[in-house]
Amino acid sequence: MERTAPRIVMKFGGTSVADLERIRAVAKRIRAQVDAGCEVAVVVSAMAGVTNRLVGYCSELSPLHDPREYDAVVATGEQITSGLLAISLQALGIRSRSFQGWQVPILTDDAHGKARISSINGEGLIACMSEGQVPVIAGFQGVDRNGRIATLGRGGSDTSAVAIAAAVNADRCDIYTDVDGIYTTDPRIVAKARKLDKITYEEMLELASVGAKVLQTRSVELAMKERVRVQVLSSFSDDAPAPDGRLPGSLVVDEDEILEQELVTGIAYSRDEAKISMRRIPDRPGIAAAIFGPLADASINVDMIVQSTGEDGMTNMTFTTGKADLQRAIALVEAAREFTQYGELLTDDAVVKISVVGVGMRSHAGVASTMFRTLSDRGINVQVISTSEIKVSVLIAADYAELAIRALHTAYGLDAA
Repeated sequence: MERTAPRIVMKFGGTSVADLERIRAVAKRIRAQVDAGCEVAVVVSAMAGVTNRLVGYCSELSPLHDPREYDAVVATGEQITSGLLAISLQALGIRSRSFQGWQVPILTDDAHGKARISSINGEGLIACMSEGQVPVIAGFQGVDRNGRIATLGRGGSDTSAVAIAAAVNADRCDIYTDVDGIYTTDPRIVAKARKLDKITYEEMLELASVGAKVLQTRSVELAMKERVRVQVLSSFSDDAPAPDGRLPGSLVVDEDEILEQELVTGIAYSRDEAKISMRRIPDRPGIAAAIFGPLADASINVDMIVQSTGEDGMTNMTFTTGKADLQRAIALVEAAREFTQYGELLTDDAVVKISVVGVGMRSHAGVASTMFRTLSDRGINVQVISTSEIKVSVLIAADYAELAIRALHTAYGLDAA
């Protein structure tokens, strides 16, 4: 039977469901969509602060804890929220039931703590909606091939929502958070930051990958692949749609839907970086493989990499990884020392990565030079540089983060009038 009712997935982040009062407010927002004739599926995060507390418990007991047991602990936050929201909806007269990841099921690989979704069977959710119920799904989690709970990494509820939207063939995926859209940079740092009505998948993917907290990287990657239209909205705003039907917030879309591209769309930053430097490594084949192979096998992401070889034939190598992975990365690098024979190992987690992003870079020169000149004029030293087709990133001392962001925002003409 052909579906006539609009089908949407609504995702609510931790601040949106931070306490019972906010959960009730979310339930009323969902009821409004149901009353408007929509089929609705909901994805929820843990209540604000809960996941951090659960992660803390694991780390306090053992810094090198079993990631499978870590997942069993931290997944409980979303399970609590999904049940509470279902209860709240039922209290409003809306038929609803909660789903955990394994009940959908959402199948993942076995990279515990940062698992990737392999498949979702959306038939049960579709049947639930077609019967007039609202399924409330615990985000951030799935089940691996061995039947064990696996979590998708911090911010993974966004990925859950987009994947479920694709699985149920939703018309739209609405991501509700504590901001009212996507801005040119963090408005808490730059008061003149502007909200973007639309942004391309590619730009949002780059911004998310380099520190923008509005959407999780893999959720944008999946949205681009599956062509899921993603609307970023605020849970704390009651702004009505525009006369032409456009929703408030920011829409993530294909590039061809944006008529005129800005040279730079946004500036992002990440304080989650840590730098590892290996000094005086013999310059011979196999060194890089001996360093980065074990890191990859341990599912530790490496971002920026710089290598230089001196006249004495010795190599220096610097790379960055997430702060949460720093101790495991150090242990793996030290385990390979017999082969790599490095002379000195230095680490620094007091760094920040600043990135400028925009599809307009493809057709304009000078973006990088503007960045370096702006930072130099303010006495900010660039430690590491990396680039892509629509992005330039630098690593600088964390103390200069806000100064750098404000200066670059102005330099690229992004300040609101």
